Order: sequence, then C-alpha cells, then structure tokens
Amino acid sequence: MSERKASSESQIPENHVIVLFGVTGDLARRKIIPGLYHLHLAGLLPKKYRIIGTSREKSALTNDEFRSYAKDAIKTFGSNKPEGEGWAEFEHSLSFVVSGDDDAKALHAAVKDAEAEIGGRVHRLLHLAVPPNAVLELITMLGDAGLNENSRIICEKPFGTDLASARHLNEVILSQFDELQVFRIDHFLGKESIDNILALRFANRLFEPLWNRDHIRFIEIDVTETLSVEGRGAFYDETGAFRDMIVSHLFQVLGFVAMEQPVSLEAGPLRDEVHKVFQTLQPVNPAHVVRGQYEGYLDVPGVAKDSDTETYVALRTEVENTRWKGVPIYLRSGKCLKQSRQMITIGFDEPVMRLFPVSKQEKGWRGNKLVVDFADPGSIHAQFLAKEPGPLMHLDSAEMTFHYKDSFDSSHHLEAYEHLIFEAMLGNRSLFTRSDGIDRLWEVAAPLLDKPPPVETYQQGTWGPVSADRIVAPIGWCLK
Repeated sequence: MSERKASSESQIPENHVIVLFGVTGDLARRKIIPGLYHLHLAGLLPKKYRIIGTSREKSALTNDEFRSYAKDAIKTFGSNKPEGEGWAEFEHSLSFVVSGDDDAKALHAAVKDAEAEIGGRVHRLLHLAVPPNAVLELITMLGDAGLNENSRIICEKPFGTDLASARHLNEVILSQFDELQVFRIDHFLGKESIDNILALRFANRLFEPLWNRDHIRFIEIDVTETLSVEGRGAFYDETGAFRDMIVSHLFQVLGFVAMEQPVSLEAGPLRDEVHKVFQTLQPVNPAHVVRGQYEGYLDVPGVAKDSDTETYVALRTEVENTRWKGVPIYLRSGKCLKQSRQMITIGFDEPVMRLFPVSKQEKGWRGNKLVVDFADPGSIHAQFLAKEPGPLMHLDSAEMTFHYKDSFDSSHHLEAYEHLIFEAMLGNRSLFTRSDGIDRLWEVAAPLLDKPPPVETYQQGTWGPVSADRIVAPIGWCLK
C-alpha cells in the first residue's frame, strides 16, 4: 500500500508539471527537493505530476544521476527517509534537462512530453531557485520558449536591490507573465507561527482589543543567527543584512503583526490589509539605525577587503496610522550573534498606578509581554508578574507557554517552503508578496540606502555593537 496520505479536509492541486530551475543549487538541495518529497508522502501533491530538474550545461545530469542526487538531498536534509513505495513513486516522477538560451527548445519539449504522459489538463509550476543576476535572462527565455503559457512562476527574493531595480524586475516579469501567474516567495510567510499570528489576534477576543497604541508600548522583531556568511561571501557582500533580512523578511512579518482585520483570509483582502501597513510605515531614518560587521568578515572568500557591508542591523521605525501612531517598532537581525532566534515581542504598557514595590534586581521591561517564537515549529509565551510565596509583597516574572510540538500532531506540520509550494499549486496567493508592496518597502528603505551610517565592528558570539542599545533605550532588547 502506498505511503501517501492526505487529510480529508485538504484540497489537492490539479495535475502538474513542476520545473525546478537551479536544481543543483543549495536552496533546491536543502529545501525544495526534500519539501516536495514530504508533500508527496503527505498526499498533498497532485494525483499525477512530474518534476523536471534543470540547470546550466556545466551542471548537467542524466536522469539517473538526478534521481541519485535527489535521494541524497532527501537523506541529508529531509524529514522522511527515501525508501519503500513512497520513494519509488516519487523517483519515477523525476527527470533532468539542461536549460539555457540555446536549450530552451529541449526544455519545452521535455515539459510537453511530461504533460502528454500525464494526459488531460495539466498546470505548470516554474520555480526559479536561481541567483538574482540570472532571473531577468531566464524570464525572457521562458517567454520566448512558450513556457509562460498555463504556468505559475515562483520567484525567490531578493526582489531587486533598490526601488529602481525592483521596478525593472517587475516590468520584465510582467512582460512575459500576468500578475496572477506570479508568486513572489518569502519563506517566512509560510511558517506556521506567522499564520498563527492571525489566529491569535482575530480568533481570540482576549488579545485583539488590546492590540493597539492604547495598550502596547513597543514591538520588537528579532531574527538573529549564530551562522557566518561562509560559502556565500560574494552574494552577501552585494546584499547585506538590511536588504537580505529587514526588507525581504522582517518588514513582511511586521505587516502581519500590525495589519487590520481583513474581511476574509482570501488573497485580495488579506494582502490589501498588509499593504496598508506598508503604506503607513515611515521611511527609515539613518539616525535610528546601527549597522555592524562581525570581526573576520573581511577575510571571508568573495568579500571585498575594504567592504562596508553590514552583517548586523538594528533600527527603529513606526507605523503612522490610528492603531499604531507613537508605538516604536524595533527590528534587529545579524550574523555570528550569541543565539539563533526568531522572535516577535509585544510589550504592553504598565498599569497606571504602581501598587507593588520594584525589585532592586529587576532589569528590562517590567510590563507584560507576549512573545511569539516563529522558528519552526514555534511557540507563544505570555509573560506576566505574580506574587512570590511569603509574607511580603514581592513580585517575580511568570509565564504561560504554548508549544506547537507539544499541542498538535507533528505529522501535519509543513515546513515553510512546503506550505508555500503547496499554496502556489493551488493558486492561492494569500501568503505571497505583491509587487506594489515590494515597491513601497524599497521606498521606505531608500533613506538608509542613500546615506547609511558607518559599520561598527563587533565580536562574534555577542549581541552585536554595544551602541545598538541606544536604538531601543530606555526599554532595552528583550532578547539578550
């Protein structure tokens, strides 16, 4: 009996040919190929599908070599072992063809052959897991080869490096594809815990009435990493932490945290409310930014010896609307830091009257906090003050915690890429970014890109430059 299974509530995509561009690259090996295999075992791929891996001539593989490559990728990075009937079925779907300016006809022929083998109506999903400098040429090639017909296309971030390049990229994409065909992927938006922000707010009256400037004192969003940029020096040196993380990821997360309630969770209403947040997000003031660079970064292969690219950024911004005006929002991300964490901290105002004595040892924000840890599988922590046992009125911090891994069947869990690929096959664009939203975020970023403050060196294994504490003063970083 097949290992494939599906929830009775799951909507299954129609039959597909999936084309993975850049299939021999790191992203495809670590995330996309293992993710597709997990979707297959979960019964969430179409009843009939074929997966065509493709890359340039120098990375050419035979079909058997590609299947062996995929099996190794799944063994190394997947959550399920490539074995039994499940693997045999998945392996049968795999093939490889070289793509490039001179090979577009071969790729088109391979797609048509796969469609004929499946039979009937077949959708195409084109996943562009390629470096940014290859996207423009590839988009044109797809249009010239006719592969833009009956297709949906997944485009990876970064979506440009500034407003002008983002607009040019969008113009090229829309010259070959309709906007409804385009799925701009940000894997952060595929995380269960980001989805759960919507459930936490809009399904629980306990929180939504307090989710505004009258009760919330600040918001902090942290994505910190202990990893360096080893192996990605050339790419990273042209991008930096601000473009790579703040513009591409943390602003998107902020959109979900700060949005108004949509009339439904369909793509149109949901993305409209996120875009309203972006429209009222204030341009980044360089005076409220600290940029850092970890010691040893200049020795990384591919990094310019005089590089001033930041590997750390901390900034303050605000959303200027009725709900959030006056609430500081702090964003922080960096490499080679003390911990790898992905956290949203909502800090609530203290009571108007302070009835209880303050502990001399007390540090940091004294008010209540709601902490969403959105590193998979995710958790939510409500932090409050409670009286210590004894005759005196001494307070100490206490916590109520929800963990996904302890509360739900983990077999239902989809990693971010798996979730988003599944939604793209269904044609659901709710968790994908809009071109006008991307343009607006590059407008917000422009002041910092035009006049960035100098980078400050920080030691690896710390929380970054000490001067970043001024950004969040007097509250202090909740993650420390």
